[in-house]
Amino acid sequence: MQNKIVFISGASSGIGEACAKLFASHGANIILNSRNVAKLASLKCELESKYKVQVLIIAFDVRDSEAARSSIESLAPEWQNIDILINNAGLVIGVDKEFDGDIDEWNTMIDTNIKGLLYLTRYIVPEMINRNKGHIINIGSIAGEAAYPGGSIYCATKSAVKALSDGLRIDLVDTPLRVTNIKPGMVETNFSVIRFRGNKETADNLYKGMQPLTAEDVADSVYFAASAPSHVQIAEILVMPTCQATATIVHKHSL
Repeated sequence: MQNKIVFISGASSGIGEACAKLFASHGANIILNSRNVAKLASLKCELESKYKVQVLIIAFDVRDSEAARSSIESLAPEWQNIDILINNAGLVIGVDKEFDGDIDEWNTMIDTNIKGLLYLTRYIVPEMINRNKGHIINIGSIAGEAAYPGGSIYCATKSAVKALSDGLRIDLVDTPLRVTNIKPGMVETNFSVIRFRGNKETADNLYKGMQPLTAEDVADSVYFAASAPSHVQIAEILVMPTCQATATIVHKHSL
């Protein structure tokens, strides 16, 4: 990964932050994207100091197509040759039944998880095609495998990520570009706090009696796919805690 350029959306925390640290530790230069400028600035200082790599911050909301376009088009020449795009920005809000959900929350999930991924793909991948080189890694979810109670909208967005990943792989089959869909199971990050609308106690209870994945575990899978030989395309990785069999079947020990 020495001197490769890796673009990471949702890089200020969780899986995105873990990916930034792992790729930087292997010598990659990193473009950090999220809305949280303060967290990105802190992460930039850490990566540059610890790993002696170059780090660029471009802060915008991936839901904003124009902001995404202008930010990417205005990259300095030394940052334009993006080797790896990690479409990580995503979220889930609420556990409501589909007929009882909040429409604004639906729009936030759809606009972030689907349209945000599409915007970055649209503005970054053409240049990869021009250079005949690149790897798109989409962070999907086990939720994209099947719907579960209280998650139908989120599950739908992650099913879309699978379909978009598969479709892009088909569109790029006559090029050396690779497309990977990483589908984590239960991961303990701030993700669940957002799902429960800021209720950390409820989020923490979700993982009691089990050992969930960490953000670093998922980052390891991302790096594994990215570091495969150029003739090897890791199309999908479904990664779960050992105690998880499906999205809804999880073994928890007695507390």
